[in-house]
Formats: sequence, C-alpha cells, structure tokens
Amino acid sequence: MSKHDPRSLRDAFGSFMTGVTVVTTIDEAGQPIGLTANSFTSVSLDPALLLVCIANTSSNYEALTKARGFAVNILAESQKDISNTFARPVDDRFADIFWKKGPFGSPVLANVSAWFDCSMNKIIEAGDHVILLGEVEAFESYSMPGLGYARGAYFTAANEADAVSRGYDVMVSALIAREGKIFLLDDGNGGLTLPMVKAGKEGAGAALNGLTRSQGIAAEAGFIYSVFEDNTSGLQHISFLCHADKDTTKDDNFLPLTAENLTRIANPAMQIMLKRFASETKLGNYGVYFGDHQSGNIHRFISGQ
Repeated sequence: MSKHDPRSLRDAFGSFMTGVTVVTTIDEAGQPIGLTANSFTSVSLDPALLLVCIANTSSNYEALTKARGFAVNILAESQKDISNTFARPVDDRFADIFWKKGPFGSPVLANVSAWFDCSMNKIIEAGDHVILLGEVEAFESYSMPGLGYARGAYFTAANEADAVSRGYDVMVSALIAREGKIFLLDDGNGGLTLPMVKAGKEGAGAALNGLTRSQGIAAEAGFIYSVFEDNTSGLQHISFLCHADKDTTKDDNFLPLTAENLTRIANPAMQIMLKRFASETKLGNYGVYFGDHQSGNIHRFISGQ
C-alpha cells in the first residue's frame, strides 16, 4: 500500500503501538540485517513519520545509521520464535525466515501483523541510544493480532483478556474497524450494536474468535479497548479493537461513526465507547478504558518503553 492513504495509515499506526517489532535494513554489502525492538511509535501522519530507538552498543548500530532506510515489522502473536531469533546473537538471523524486499528496499517479513517500509528522514543522537526517524514510503497491515512484551514476558490479546476476565461473568464485544468504518449489526429494535457474545468457560479470547468467525469476518483481537462493569446486567464487559482485512465482505455492515449512526446505538455505555473511538481515531491516539458503564479512567498507550 502506498504512503498516500492517510486513513489506512492512521488505523495501522493506532493498532500496533505496544507490539514487538523487528527493525530491518540492507547493509553496505547488500545483506539483510535486523534486530528485535519495542521502542517504536508514530510521530506524524502528514508527512507519515515514525521512529525507533537503537542502543549505541547494538552490533547493528553502524549499518542502521548508514542505511538509506529501514523497515519496521510488527510481529504477530504466533511469532515469538522470530522475536527470540532477532533478539539473540545469531550468525544469520534470516536463514530460516521468509522475507522479501519492501517497495523501498528494506526486508519485510512474512505473516506479520503489519510492516512499514521507510526512507531515513533524520538520525538523532539521544544519550545512550540513537533515534531513527523514518518516513513511511509503503506499508501493509493485516488482521493477525500483534505480539506484546512486558516485564520480561510475552503476552497476547487473548491471554490478557482471559487474565482480566477470570472469575467474572463476561460479555465480549468486537469493535471491528476497516478504513475508518465500524462493523455494526441490527439490534432487532431498529438500533445498532456491536457483535457481542457471553464468554464461556474457554475464556474471553475463545469467545472473541468464535464471534468473528460467526460473522464471517477475518479479524482477530488487536488489543483490549474497553473494560467496564455493566451495573445494569451485572456483567463485566470487554471490548476488543480488531481490524478487518480490506477484502472482508459484508460491506453493508461497515458504517461510519456519524452522529446519526451513534444515536442509533441503544446501549448507552457502548454509545459512549464508540464516541470515544471516533474521537481517538481522528488523532491516532488510543487508550484503554477501565471503569463501569457510567464513569472510569482512560489509560493511554505509552510507546518506546
């Protein structure tokens, strides 16, 4: 996908800000190099800029700072082995990994959640790290959920949700986005609602996967977008932000979050959540809501930890 698609780019930026990435480039000898990094964040949509931070002690420091560009590959939750390979001293990290050159020339990995192929915009010295500021020349994002890493351990959207929901009666909903629109269903009373299902003993992650499959949509959990206690039903509600593949059918169910459509959301907590999503989408700055169906707190994502 070209860099001239700001809405899709904003969606891609917003979905993966806490994921594990592999930063890649081609060295002066024409060989691919790469390393695992989670200090990645978006900087600007116009022009499309992102940054990664590399330690001055990295064995790839010289090659990356001399490169004409680099790619950021957002790993999918099934790619822990790739993360480990690129985090350790290995003679040839690309030996058993399928990759190709991106449109601007840096290696992009197969089966990732997303990749951004960038030209080098600026190199900024920052203490014991260097900041590589890249301009996005091309990118692709997919429906596979991303791999997270925190406090020395990997986590995925599914096991995070199961941990949050353990011991509760849980209602799971899917906030499925595609090109600035949201997948909405008729609630049977002339209104609109997100797809929802009560989680069973298998947990919230399994419930979500079954929910998206039942709608015939290729979309899996990106991250938990909202967690709240619904005092009217006595259930804990977990809403996942998911991103559908661009070739997903059921076009008629993907609706813009206009004022008119928002008023058709009968559930007041869901309406408030979708109003927040509409506002955050404009900025590409997302957070997780914790509270009840009336009030709570929003915890913003912080990148580059």
